[in-house]
Amino acid sequence: MSETSLILLSAGDSSRFSLPVKKQWLYQGDIPLWLYVARKYEEAFPFIDIIITAHSDEIDYMRQFSNYHFVLGGSSRQESLKNALSKVTTKWVLVNDIARCCLDRELIERIFRAKDNGDCIVPALKAVDTVYYQNKPIKREDTLLIQTPQLSKKDILKKALESKENFTDESSAINAIGGDIYFVDGSSKARKLTYPEDIKHIDCLTPPNSQNLVGYGLDIHPFQEGKAMVLGGVSIDSPLGFKAHSDGDVLIHALIDALLGASGMGDIGDHFPDTDPNFKGADSIKLLRTILNRIRSCGLEPKQTDITILAQTPRLKPYKDAIRKSIAKEMGITPAKVNIKATTAENMGFVGRKEGVTVHAVATLGIYDWNRN
Repeated sequence: MSETSLILLSAGDSSRFSLPVKKQWLYQGDIPLWLYVARKYEEAFPFIDIIITAHSDEIDYMRQFSNYHFVLGGSSRQESLKNALSKVTTKWVLVNDIARCCLDRELIERIFRAKDNGDCIVPALKAVDTVYYQNKPIKREDTLLIQTPQLSKKDILKKALESKENFTDESSAINAIGGDIYFVDGSSKARKLTYPEDIKHIDCLTPPNSQNLVGYGLDIHPFQEGKAMVLGGVSIDSPLGFKAHSDGDVLIHALIDALLGASGMGDIGDHFPDTDPNFKGADSIKLLRTILNRIRSCGLEPKQTDITILAQTPRLKPYKDAIRKSIAKEMGITPAKVNIKATTAENMGFVGRKEGVTVHAVATLGIYDWNRN
């Protein structure tokens, strides 16, 4: 392993997975799958470097979990691999998809024992079922089912990927430029996680913990005359709105910060900076949806929220139920799990002087239980 780096591909969108959570974020106990796989490889083999590709929306978040070498992924598996290869300094590189999450030590040892036999060492399974190609049966003896991880000579793999053709694995790219491909026996343990029904066939997966994560959010906005007031996605009858870069929905902003606090994803300014013209006048409900989608795709789901609005004006009691239902709808929970409280400042401070509104929010997230599906 002294001449080898490991690349773990974890930047995909899981478009075929059809669950709210991406495959790489299926929690194993209290850690996501990508981290679980990386640790298993690190424990088993002394690689020079472990490089993990990450989606642009997730790379900063992933860095909060560990000190591995993270590289921004591309729009395809091949682009992600090219980005990672640019950071490799070793002669050999072992590439694995996070979706092949069960480490078979014997398989990897077979791959390394054969490394002098070709430019790319590939695990493969023989087909045991009848195989059709273009509606006609072909000899199954002539077919192989290709797996990862694959061990490649770095320089040859980089050259192979210069092609504009899109390849689904390293062996296909190296084969296309005339490189030597050497096959070793694959493993039934190296099954790929592609569809939700694959979960029950992958025996190394560990059910997630049932812990709750709690976050707190606070936001303040001054009033602005002549602007429509929106709180919690609900229009409020008032001659005053909120001065803000977006629509100024102070309640949604506090809730977003509470959700981000529970997930550990930073704050609203990290995701929607007020220096970005794209967010000028933005509908805060759409911002909330974006954050909820990111949280869900990273393996977490909203459970509950408790929100306190501090306002001397306007009178908000008539709107509390509508706000509760609006928030519950967006979070995908029942209104019983959304609590809205409104109080005045007893004429004290800037709120008491009717200069603006403050909102405090607490939100609870749970780890998505993929084991229940």
